[in-house]
Amino acid sequence: MKYRYLVPTLLAGLAMTAAAHAQIKIGIITSNTGPVALIGIPQKNTIPLLPTHFGDQKVEYIAFDDGSDPTTTVTVLKKLITEDKVDAIIGPSSSPNAMAALDFVSQAKIPMLAPVGTIAIVLPMDDKRRWVFKTTQNDGLVANALIKHMVAHNVKTLGFIGTGDTFGETWHKVMTDLLAKTDIKIVANERFKRPDTSVTGQALRIISAKPDAVLVAAPGGPAVLPEATLVDMNYKGTIYQTHGAALNEFIKLGGKKVEGTILGGSVMLVPNDIPDSNPAKKVALKYIADYKKLNGSEPATFGGNMYDAGLLLEHAVPTALKAAKPGTVQFREALRDALENVKDLPGTQGIYNMTPADHSGFDERGVELITVKNGAWALAK
Repeated sequence: MKYRYLVPTLLAGLAMTAAAHAQIKIGIITSNTGPVALIGIPQKNTIPLLPTHFGDQKVEYIAFDDGSDPTTTVTVLKKLITEDKVDAIIGPSSSPNAMAALDFVSQAKIPMLAPVGTIAIVLPMDDKRRWVFKTTQNDGLVANALIKHMVAHNVKTLGFIGTGDTFGETWHKVMTDLLAKTDIKIVANERFKRPDTSVTGQALRIISAKPDAVLVAAPGGPAVLPEATLVDMNYKGTIYQTHGAALNEFIKLGGKKVEGTILGGSVMLVPNDIPDSNPAKKVALKYIADYKKLNGSEPATFGGNMYDAGLLLEHAVPTALKAAKPGTVQFREALRDALENVKDLPGTQGIYNMTPADHSGFDERGVELITVKNGAWALAK
């Protein structure tokens, strides 16, 4: 496996190595710095665990840090497309950055495997989104699991606070649509920016609406701030989080303030509690062990999203190689078609069954209802 890591501030030619061109090139964009770093770092640390070969062909990974900035995402993406002439893209780390990349990958006809939360990157399916595949659970799948818990626990009113970007806005739309089928009403609707250090005003407005529960829709570290603020203000209702909060740092940063949180997450958070009959368990345990051996710590589920992208490519590339040679648009088209036909592939996050209409491919096996109990993840009751 050839592996180059390029830092965006050194775009004038400071590649760490002058790696020889491999027959298959995969561009990788992660956010190792900036507000999304808690997501991007485990993804970057997963790159050495990606497959060294696809079929009998060697792989060259060319990786960039976009600094959590969508503008930089576009800059490095253009380089990967026009200069490095990659066959596929893995990344970027966050929803706004992935949305910024959409036009460019579709115009270049390059498959992009996006390890991001928002369903908006793959739905509604159109000529642009047919080039994007998502290695996280769709928002609606996670939302359904949360709503089932709300209904079972007699929640009637819900406060909502999300990031003022694609992630938060998409989650609000998904919840609004799904809650219309229930008796639960959203009685407070707030937004905040990922770099914000205070959400006091938003929390006060939510508390004044007296909701039975609150849903925080934010990815990574920013998910902690609204919940901690509500707890500091003595809010006593249940607080729900999306799969964007599914990382160990969420517990470390939140401490006792996030005890009792309910969220929908993947097998990776509680692999030892999952039945052996779920084929994702074996994959998740192997990835966790390999990551820990390499990096000295357990990975966040966001790293698993990167690992699964490698598994999907490993599965699909041999089929594409039968149709065309790497470096050609015909190969990229064949790779897109092969990814779209992946069936029953276990990953760290669940079981992938892609279709022309579903470029995420998860079913209920891709979501576990999880809580924070005594400072650790546990299956929710």
